[in-house]
Amino acid sequence: MSKNKVPNERHDEKMRPPGPPGGGFGPNMGPGQKANNFKGTMKKLVAFCKSYMLFILIALLLAFVGSAFNVYGPHLLSDMTDLIQEGLTASIDLSAIQRVGFILAALYGLGFIFSYFQGYIMATVTQKITKRMRTELSEKMNRIPLKYFDKTSIGNVLSRITNDIDTIGQTLNNSLGQLVTSAATFVGVLIMMFYTNWVMALTAIFSTLIGFMLMTVIMKNSQKYFVQQQKQLGDINGHIEEMYAGHQIVKVYNGEKEAKEKFHAINDRLYDNAWKSQFLSGIMMPIMQFIGNFGYVAVCIVGGLLVTNDVISIGTIVAFMVYIRLFTQPLAQIAQAATNLQSTAAASERVFEFMEEEELEDETNKSLKVKHVKGDVAFKNVSFGYLDDKLIIKDFSLDVKAGQKIAIVGPTGAGKTTLVNLLMRFYEINRGEITIDGLPTHQLTREQVHQMFCMVLQDTWLFEGTIRENIIYSKPNVTNEEVVAACKAVGIHHTIQALPNGYDTVLNDKVNLSVGQKQLVTIARALIENAPMLILDEATSSVDTRTEVQIQQAMDQLMVGKTSFVIAHRLSTIKNADLILVMKDGDILETGSHEELLAKHGFYADLYNSQFESAS
Repeated sequence: MSKNKVPNERHDEKMRPPGPPGGGFGPNMGPGQKANNFKGTMKKLVAFCKSYMLFILIALLLAFVGSAFNVYGPHLLSDMTDLIQEGLTASIDLSAIQRVGFILAALYGLGFIFSYFQGYIMATVTQKITKRMRTELSEKMNRIPLKYFDKTSIGNVLSRITNDIDTIGQTLNNSLGQLVTSAATFVGVLIMMFYTNWVMALTAIFSTLIGFMLMTVIMKNSQKYFVQQQKQLGDINGHIEEMYAGHQIVKVYNGEKEAKEKFHAINDRLYDNAWKSQFLSGIMMPIMQFIGNFGYVAVCIVGGLLVTNDVISIGTIVAFMVYIRLFTQPLAQIAQAATNLQSTAAASERVFEFMEEEELEDETNKSLKVKHVKGDVAFKNVSFGYLDDKLIIKDFSLDVKAGQKIAIVGPTGAGKTTLVNLLMRFYEINRGEITIDGLPTHQLTREQVHQMFCMVLQDTWLFEGTIRENIIYSKPNVTNEEVVAACKAVGIHHTIQALPNGYDTVLNDKVNLSVGQKQLVTIARALIENAPMLILDEATSSVDTRTEVQIQQAMDQLMVGKTSFVIAHRLSTIKNADLILVMKDGDILETGSHEELLAKHGFYADLYNSQFESAS
């Protein structure tokens, strides 16, 4: 993964707001993940696969018929053995043996062909189902309110798209067909054994009855470990993703020890649950092999007695030796498939839990269109809180005329970024109304609102691609001249030309850009977007003073004729703002120009003078 790439972030500054104050992303903060409803979850999975059910049924039918051919084989093998036995005392009827042999070969061949096509169909259907599931989860992510991601770790979400869906796919591809084949084989062998000799059939059944009991006990106690295994996978992915994204902070604060301890704690829990689930799953086969061997002994002893009393022939014993293998093997496969289905149920519950999360309001019925945006913005008695009982913005009102530059300043937690989040409709307001050109934003689609703004945040976002691709991101028909002009305007052109392939240099782990250079690239992206309104959230905080002056000049040109909202801590950068809002605890304390606010000797003057004193 490129160090420039942050997983699961929105692919544009326009679309990715900062989280709320105190918004945690700990790996243990995801929603409840207990798998308490195996039948309910499997019904949801069946419903999801409904469009492919015909192909699945065909595959299962092929598996059933193929198993029937294989089951009938031992009966012909018994006839062949009897023909050979009879020939020992007279002449061997080779033509009859050949005839039986050809039929036997044909049956086994047909069984192979049917099994092949069953595997082909299931592999194809499985990949289509998992592809659709990944697609729906990816689309779902864009329909979920940001408050969900404020309380759920990114790694936990990614684990559902990767680990959980892979688990579902493997089960559908392998275990489902195996379950049907094994069940068909088991039932078929049972019928054929009773058809051949009921005494030998009862002997085989009683010798393997213990296998059923052990299988039931193991299945009953293994489900909880599979559930915990999937949960711990999500937890460990979340922790690793966080530590990777913030590895510099971890090192700066000497947090390696704590990070390792937390990793080992999660890893130990994952090991414990994975070991228990895999042990209980793996012990099935040895148990069933033991039962099968025990069945061989029982069949040989009882069969020998029956042959001695002329009740059955030696061919019957040979047939039952094969039947014992065909009878015990399906038990082990059924147990293994059932265990895999439990793991799939745990994974499916996590996937469907995410699919069933509350979504953003459906806006397909909103037909209001805005072709030409002037940029008049109004906040009318707006109140908002990330929690319903704790408001951050309280009865906020503001009128902004088109083309004005509005600076928003104040201490940390004053509500500056929250105000921008509401303007972009990243969150819905509790009360009040926000309008653009007199139109309430809640009557417009979110996509329309986002198209009205270009946004540059303090935290940069660059994906693994060329510098040109990063700059023109999601903007069609951008010429090379426009890209170069934007980069020259922000002062990054010469830096890009010095790279090995210039604008075609791929940003990955081998290309190191400073934090300030990355910010310049994102500012160039905003210049290319050229939306009617502009939001700058500490956009120049990562660059040096000289570059900041250069960027400020470019931004002043960019802001001409545009409504601009600038969040800044360095008050020297917003002296030329048309209006400065001084916020504290969600309220506006002061408004005015830079000179007017200084003349008031109020809160803004104190902030400005304290920065001036610190700088001196």
